[in-house]
Amino acid sequence: MNPPPHRSDSPPGRLRKHGPPGRPRTPAAVLRAVPWRHDLPASLVVFLVALPLCVGVAVASGVPAELGLVTGIVGGLVAGLLPGSSLQVSGPAAGLTVLVADAVHRFGVGALGLLVLGTGLLQLAMGALRLGRWFRAMSASVVHGMLAGIGLTLVFGQLYALADRRAPATGPEKIAGLPGLLGDVLTAAANPGAVALGLGTLLVLVAWKYLPERAARAVPAPLAAVGLAAAVTAAADLPVARVHVAGLLDVVHLPGRDALTALAGPAGIGTVVAFTLIASAETLFSAAAVDRMHHGPRTDYDRELTAQGIGNTVCGLLGALPMTAVIVRSATNVQAGARTKASRVLHGGWLLVFTALLPGALGLVPLTALAAVLVHAGAKLVPVRRIVALCRGHLGEAVVLVVTTVAIIATDLFEGVLIGVGLAVAKSAWQTSHLHIAVEEQEKPAGQPLHRVRLSGNATFLRLPRLLDTLERLPGDRPVELDWSGLRHLDHACTVALVSWADQHRARSTAPLAVEPPLPSVA
Repeated sequence: MNPPPHRSDSPPGRLRKHGPPGRPRTPAAVLRAVPWRHDLPASLVVFLVALPLCVGVAVASGVPAELGLVTGIVGGLVAGLLPGSSLQVSGPAAGLTVLVADAVHRFGVGALGLLVLGTGLLQLAMGALRLGRWFRAMSASVVHGMLAGIGLTLVFGQLYALADRRAPATGPEKIAGLPGLLGDVLTAAANPGAVALGLGTLLVLVAWKYLPERAARAVPAPLAAVGLAAAVTAAADLPVARVHVAGLLDVVHLPGRDALTALAGPAGIGTVVAFTLIASAETLFSAAAVDRMHHGPRTDYDRELTAQGIGNTVCGLLGALPMTAVIVRSATNVQAGARTKASRVLHGGWLLVFTALLPGALGLVPLTALAAVLVHAGAKLVPVRRIVALCRGHLGEAVVLVVTTVAIIATDLFEGVLIGVGLAVAKSAWQTSHLHIAVEEQEKPAGQPLHRVRLSGNATFLRLPRLLDTLERLPGDRPVELDWSGLRHLDHACTVALVSWADQHRARSTAPLAVEPPLPSVA
């Protein structure tokens, strides 16, 4: 008699993740379990996308280009190995460019490492307290307004770099200077070679997605655009500014004692808090978006926050840029077919190998090409379709989004987000305090007219003016019945107001007043 065939509990077509019970998996077994035919090519695609973005974000932030690469390497080799999210990729983000540039201008490059170190330690504390999941409670309109404000500020600033000009310091000054910049471009007062090269790079970035799908996927658009710009610059020997390159060891440094003055005042502490909130929010919002793009393991938000804290602590010790999970690289990683975290770790390894073996290649890249890459990236952060959709169906949410965007451009990232959050909270409080007031005129059995006032919903101080106006218009010569049994919530301010109105009504009216249920006594 033949033995019954072996039955596996694993679904058909899916590899089993664990060996026989009781046998620990060896490192070799773990490596064999990695789907190299998916993760290896995906890591190369992410590396090619990350390379120009790391350099461009660093240059736009006012720090050496190598520091952006250091952050990308740490994001891959350190944060990429840690648990939390399996497929999202970390590195320097365009969303923090404006804030980092302001911090470098205010405190100097030497103090940046200490600020990032403080950010990492604060993220570690937040992860230990399991606060990661609370970032999911952020209003979507505030988030999109934050991204739009960051994107527009980035666009306005990099338009000057695209023309080989220095951008003004504040958002309003950048906007006010755009007509003059346009005049310089049209009259050739700006560097014509830089302008032509930047516009050409921007044209390649926009048109790349219209190429045949096979050709577009073979080489990422940022790499193709920057590579073509570098080739044209070298071939024509154009007189444009290029990336200044040094070795990694020349720019990596531990925070010194002189940098401690950056944390001595409220400005430095506020910068650390702003770094922490924006980096954490962008990371966890990116995780939520990436989770919707694949069917693999979901993100553990607290562990991901801890992983980001460890990564930023390492970046701070090396004096590099702050690190976040970046939606552009993460989406590229998923779309390239990555299956495990091996792809993001390998992408960090490719960045390290390239920087160590071919640092001179970065010296061929013109700054105007990197500015064009950031203009394109910033424009993609502006959710035009979402704004249009909100205006059609949720006008209040659209107002929150636009106000957050304008506030970030007019002030700074931290204050703008606080303004947006405050407006979102006020809007939610107004909407949830809906109070329905129904005044009915009835007749008592004796034929005497009666006014019955029914209250339902939520009675909060926000609705006091309308409530008191309605009650004070009631005539004093007729009986009144106040029925507030339909209220789901009655706050203290409304309780005090109703008790005061009832006392005043009884004092000036000869007609009876009935309240159901009885109002509580207030001090």
